[in-house]
Amino acid sequence: MGHNRNTNYQLICSIYSVTLTWFWGVVVFCLLIANGTTFAQTSPTTAGGTLGGSHKDTSAMSKSNTSKWKDEEAKAHYEKLNSAKLYTPDTSVHNFERRPFIQPWYKDLGNMGSAASNLMFTPDATFGPSLGYHVFDIYRFDADQMNFYNTNRPYSVFSYQLGSKQEQTAGLLHSQNIRPNWNITFEYRKINSPGFYKVQRTNHDNAYLSTNYKSLDKRYTLYATITYNKEQLDENGGIVQYGELSDPAYIDRKTVDVAYANDQYSLTRSTVSNVLRDFTFMLQHSYTWGEEDTTYSTDSTSYTYKLKPRFSLTHYFEVGSEKHEFKDLAPDSLQFTTLFAHTFLSSTPGYYTPGEDSVETQQKWVWIENKIMLNGFLGKSEDPLKFSIGAGNRYDVFTSKPVYNIIKDSLPNLDYSLGQDQTTMLNSYLAGNIMKEALRPGDWEYGITGKYIFSGSYSGNMQANAEIGKTFDSSKGSIVAGVSQQISDAPYNMTHIENRFVRLDYTFNQQSISSVYFSVDFRKLRLTAGVKAFVINNYFYINDSEKPAQYNIPFNVTAFWIRKVFKAGNWYLDNELVYQQAPVNAPVNVPALMGRHALSYERSMFKNAIKIATGAEVRYQTSYNLPGYDAILNQFFYQNNSYVSNNPEVSIFLNFRVKHLRAFVMVDQLQQVFLSNTINYVGTPVINYNGSGYNYVPVYAAQNTMVRFGFSWVLIN
Repeated sequence: MGHNRNTNYQLICSIYSVTLTWFWGVVVFCLLIANGTTFAQTSPTTAGGTLGGSHKDTSAMSKSNTSKWKDEEAKAHYEKLNSAKLYTPDTSVHNFERRPFIQPWYKDLGNMGSAASNLMFTPDATFGPSLGYHVFDIYRFDADQMNFYNTNRPYSVFSYQLGSKQEQTAGLLHSQNIRPNWNITFEYRKINSPGFYKVQRTNHDNAYLSTNYKSLDKRYTLYATITYNKEQLDENGGIVQYGELSDPAYIDRKTVDVAYANDQYSLTRSTVSNVLRDFTFMLQHSYTWGEEDTTYSTDSTSYTYKLKPRFSLTHYFEVGSEKHEFKDLAPDSLQFTTLFAHTFLSSTPGYYTPGEDSVETQQKWVWIENKIMLNGFLGKSEDPLKFSIGAGNRYDVFTSKPVYNIIKDSLPNLDYSLGQDQTTMLNSYLAGNIMKEALRPGDWEYGITGKYIFSGSYSGNMQANAEIGKTFDSSKGSIVAGVSQQISDAPYNMTHIENRFVRLDYTFNQQSISSVYFSVDFRKLRLTAGVKAFVINNYFYINDSEKPAQYNIPFNVTAFWIRKVFKAGNWYLDNELVYQQAPVNAPVNVPALMGRHALSYERSMFKNAIKIATGAEVRYQTSYNLPGYDAILNQFFYQNNSYVSNNPEVSIFLNFRVKHLRAFVMVDQLQQVFLSNTINYVGTPVINYNGSGYNYVPVYAAQNTMVRFGFSWVLIN
């Protein structure tokens, strides 16, 4: 990075001083809070969803009669849609410091909230119609993946993380049962980060409101959620000249040259941006018929319903919209050569006239889905085998604008007007599944699910999965094995690219993805391992010319992973490795080997008032042809010209928990005190940069060495 030895020493001392000051300040603050009234009615989280004990006021000032108070522990758990398994919120400090969203093997563009992809091979397995933008998926709330809570007390979690260069993430979750059988949960998250480099600001808002209800006689159940996601990314096009990262003249990363900088427009905002918004309302409700039994207490003051289900009827309804918008307010014609040729008035370097030449592409997707399922049950009521069969249909509308519509007048002449291009479709499908969950230790679980679109534009799309597994007691673990098969059409953004300067239409064959997987979890040995193999035909991807393409030769990718935690006294060595084997000629950019290793010292202090975990972590991957990122398409593309060999990424951390407060202080990307910035991706080649006559392949680099602090605070009434 161009520092001399004295500069490195001063920087290390500064980082150490700041970290130590933050740590002791937070510890003192937490101890003061712990002795205050905020936590007077709570106690540390315990197993089984217990979040705190009840409190009885025994002070001399109390004159209340507490003899009839219930000694009831606060409990919270959540479940997933179409599953009876119960999960409890995470309260561990072992890996609490790890950067959110990009775990375990994701890489972003070098700024919190920016576009990210998984370095562990994961093909797009979207079934049916789709808009096709997935670079922000890790930040979104998904209506089909929501947690449906149940609590016996109002349960709130406030979280906040702060990093260098004003990197911030804040979140608030509140869950409360209106009645013992009816819960409402709300969660909001804000991500905002200007970044270390020029004009790479991110600004995300994500929220959801969910509810679940179960009638007292257990016949009627309802799950509903409303989700909203907005991801906004200012694009800088990447760092034009990689050598500037090691030049002492550019120690302030805001001075490093980037492809889309335009100082006459703004020093903090880019003229190029991508915004993705989506809104979804989902409702699923069921009514069950079966044998009912009512059990009364000894004194007949309370009763319990038991229902042995025989069959049920489930209705699923979803309506939503998703909109992607790309804007370039001061375009350079050379930036769009991969898509179209056009000379812009603002193409002269440094020239910008607001409101004149600009490129805007907006694609919108609106859908409505209805599904009816008939379900049957076999076996014991508390652990039944469930089988379902049903049908559904969905109405989808895809819109692109602004586009030029051609109008013939009476002469006839061709006139052009801005409008929109719209595609509507109606698809019908069949669905079915057989499922037996392992709800108790020692049980086997298995399931088969399937969907098949039999009419409409996406006719022939299908998805099938089969899985079998067994859970052992809490000290042993579990095993899981499964196979899947999917046949799907290309998403809308790969078949249709249109704005007022160009229209590109592509036709592809259906893509086939087959996979088989197996995993084991030996908890007593602190060991997990697995393997997953894909066989793919007619693979959809963005090629090195940055255009949608299809690879028609079948190929396979196999990934092996293992995690082993060694423990010696209070010391933990947490090791994770992934090995991926892919064919040489397939359009896939993945490293062959990835790993991360964390050495930590963990113990309780001050009579178990504080639990700490402190140590260091190293993350790395072997050399490979890294992927490219195209800001115009807001997608990653395959390239095989830029080969990168990065240094391992190092961080040191201190995590601790005081009652219901978890917090961490860490120094991230520590290796960059001595070495050059890690390169995450390459960008779109820049032709004749600033009229210099030179062409460059820009890069997206990781952040500088940075200090991060964060906490998660659970509040219970």
